[in-house]
Amino acid sequence: MSLGAATCDAPATREGVRQWPPKATKKSEAGVYRVTEVIGSSPTSWEDAAKNAVEIAAESLRDLRIAEVSKLDVKIDAGKVVAYRARVSLSFKYEP
Repeated sequence: MSLGAATCDAPATREGVRQWPPKATKKSEAGVYRVTEVIGSSPTSWEDAAKNAVEIAAESLRDLRIAEVSKLDVKIDAGKVVAYRARVSLSFKYEP
């Protein structure tokens, strides 16, 4: 039985080659991240709605890392679009 990459528990490098022994992870590189959803709105565009969601959330959440738009919709009044809405998943570093 050979000890090929398929049986090794070491992490793969970018090139797909596994290293043994695996490199130790520095404590500063390790972390736990939380994901929360917010909904931003704008009278002009979905882009502004997403931007508003991130900027307002950043006022109370620290160390935001990634924002992913998961849903777009519009608010309609009397048959006209009156607001664009973006549901945004935000990840930030969790600090207990």
